[in-house]
Amino acid sequence: MILDKTTLHEIGLRIAQRRKELSLTQEKLAEMMDVSIQMISNLERGNKAIKIDNLIKLSSSLQVSTDYILTGKRPEMVNLPEKMCKLSERDYKIVDALVDALIEE
Repeated sequence: MILDKTTLHEIGLRIAQRRKELSLTQEKLAEMMDVSIQMISNLERGNKAIKIDNLIKLSSSLQVSTDYILTGKRPEMVNLPEKMCKLSERDYKIVDALVDALIEE
């Protein structure tokens, strides 16, 4: 599968965003993965595709699935509607209010 420039750019944005969420520098992430800082920079800018072995290291270092890095979909969110249906009316309202509060934040 050949990734187009737009897809590489979107992957790069997800990598950079998650790295920042974890308060990691490019240098620290590169160290964790045993790769060069330039490789991290190229990934985040969407200049290069990632090799499978590095994707696995990246996924582990960023504590997200490879699916999230590649597609932006978080597996834990796929099952959320199904889980919400199992909540009591009271608990559903609590979760709904929490989500609303987080969105307004």
